[in-house]
Amino acid sequence: MDIARPSNLKQKRIRQGIYAGLSLLAVVLVSVGLSRLKPAAPTVERAVVWPNTVKRGPMVRQVRGLGTLVPEDIRWIPATTQARVEKIVMRPGTAVTPDTVILELSNPQLDQELQDALLKLKAAEAGLVNLRVQLQNDLLQQKAASASIEADYNKAKMQAQMNEALAKDQLVSELVLRQSKVDAAQLEVRNQIAHEQLAGKADSTRAQLAVQQSLVDQARAVMQLKQKQRDELRVRAGIAGMLQLVPVEVGQQVAPGTNLARVANPGRLKAEIKIAETQAKDIQLAQPAE
Repeated sequence: MDIARPSNLKQKRIRQGIYAGLSLLAVVLVSVGLSRLKPAAPTVERAVVWPNTVKRGPMVRQVRGLGTLVPEDIRWIPATTQARVEKIVMRPGTAVTPDTVILELSNPQLDQELQDALLKLKAAEAGLVNLRVQLQNDLLQQKAASASIEADYNKAKMQAQMNEALAKDQLVSELVLRQSKVDAAQLEVRNQIAHEQLAGKADSTRAQLAVQQSLVDQARAVMQLKQKQRDELRVRAGIAGMLQLVPVEVGQQVAPGTNLARVANPGRLKAEIKIAETQAKDIQLAQPAE
């Protein structure tokens, strides 16, 4: 048969109330305790700390990186004209001097332009010589004409003076005296004009010679430019050092500005070092480096 058990509901409620009160009291005590605690010291990673004894003196901060030694003096040799690679004289890895020929190029059109420039220069120089002789002859003729007029003027002036002296003794008529004075005055004017023409002729001679000389200088400059371009078809190192690179092949057509070779001076080197981005901020200008 079933036996009725006494009810424990009241005791359970009492125990639950006690537990709730204790829990609430614990929460309050923990909150109060935490509010009275001092702030904790900040934490840092071990990798960024350098533990040591504090002392006076320089603090060495080492930043390390991997890199390579590269030359400071590097010269790229470009093509100055349109050309074709005929021969590679030197290969990379060869020691060179400033006059060492690395490549030989060809440009038939440039050869023709050089010949035309030479002919134009010779023609301009011949024209200058011819003009100088012609102007010199013209100037001599002008001087001769001026000297002749001056001599005639001096004779007329002397004749007028003589007639004036004779007229005082009535040995020469007044008409003859006037005629001699008119002749002297006319020749004086012609003599002045002849001197002015002679001075103008000299200035004109210098101006014409200067114009022709400028044509000669222009033709010589063009010829020298073509000659320089022709000489540069034999590509030279330009500096002493090591031939590092020849990025062209025989038969290749190259345009002006194309890099033909690279020469470096191994006597002056610099270090190119890769530093981690997190450490790059620790590097400053003018710091000593090893």
